[in-house]
Amino acid sequence: MQSNSLVVRKYGGSSLATTDHIVRVANQLSEICRDGTSVVVVVSAMGDTTDELIEMVSSITERPPGREYDALLSTGEIISSALLSMALQEKGINALSLTGAQAGIKTTAMFRDARIENIDTDRIIDRLPKGGCLIIAGFQGINEDQDTTTLGRGGSDTTAVALAAALSVGRCEIFTDVAGVFTSDPRICPRARSLIDISYDEMLEMATTGAKVMHPRAVEVGQDYGVEIHVRSTNHPNEPGTIIRKEAQMEKEKKARAVTHESNVAKITIRGLIDQPGIAASLFEPLAEAGVSVDTIVQNASEEGTTDLTFTVAPDLLVSAESVVTRMKTELLARDVVTNSDLGTVSVVGSGMTNSPGYAAQMFRTLTNAGVNIDMISTSDIRITCVVDRSDVNRSVIALNEAFELGITDE
Repeated sequence: MQSNSLVVRKYGGSSLATTDHIVRVANQLSEICRDGTSVVVVVSAMGDTTDELIEMVSSITERPPGREYDALLSTGEIISSALLSMALQEKGINALSLTGAQAGIKTTAMFRDARIENIDTDRIIDRLPKGGCLIIAGFQGINEDQDTTTLGRGGSDTTAVALAAALSVGRCEIFTDVAGVFTSDPRICPRARSLIDISYDEMLEMATTGAKVMHPRAVEVGQDYGVEIHVRSTNHPNEPGTIIRKEAQMEKEKKARAVTHESNVAKITIRGLIDQPGIAASLFEPLAEAGVSVDTIVQNASEEGTTDLTFTVAPDLLVSAESVVTRMKTELLARDVVTNSDLGTVSVVGSGMTNSPGYAAQMFRTLTNAGVNIDMISTSDIRITCVVDRSDVNRSVIALNEAFELGITDE
């Protein structure tokens, strides 16, 4: 099948929240199919289904077996796919639903956070009806032991982009409840505006610093295989949305492209560490083995042979991280361990900032003028991130969006 007669789309949970929402999506898809185009549709679980399943697990056990956990969570997407297939068939559209396993999505063995290793495209093409829809449950696959695995939260984005890559379709459409990728979270900053396009690198930085519209791994797959990602609104399908591509072609004069944030960040400080080679490795290796992902890391200058080391983690990892650090405290010859779970981050992202001076100074001055104290700072080539008090996150976003002229302009 030629890729120009094939479309790959993904619909998020908010777009499928109720059966009425599912019928609306079926109406949109039927319009495409009636001209002979075939559509591979990846679906998320309906609304808050995944969260509800996790709550059920929590009521039974605090340490669910990974295999059973993934088997349970994968059912949400299966429900969505079956219902959407029924809705399409009711409208006279040839449709078929498949689980990740039935679609030939092979993954690594890691439960809860598996990686896609291979997709059997022959199986998909053989079952894809011409002028119809193949509905595939996102977020899931199957490992070499034939066990169901899940791809981590937001994994349906990854499923969709990986399918577009495997099927040699140059663009993947991601339908969600927002009209594209915004310069800031519009729920916090009403004057934030939708971007026409953005580069993979910028989107990756945004996704890893709080922008929820795209999963970072999906952006990486798009970048690796040259698949453009078109983020569009289910509620307003005729809006242009935002295209994520190799290089932004519009608004190139805007060196800073977006302000992102995380409202919940925790910090651990180890005080009085002996400043000697290998001390960081001795700390972060056991953290990695415990499954603790560390974000910002700051080490103070050595004073009288000792130093302080601070790092941030997601709040749900704080207990695990503190347990590891406390266990290592004696071995590391540290004086004490201090934690703070009332923090957040705010970041300015833009590839144009790389060789342009003054952006860090402007960010710091803006936060100072807004009465915001900066706790920690981290940077990349195209990003500046400040750790601040959680209570200061929202006003920081608003102030920075205005300072870098990223909002809607008055005509």
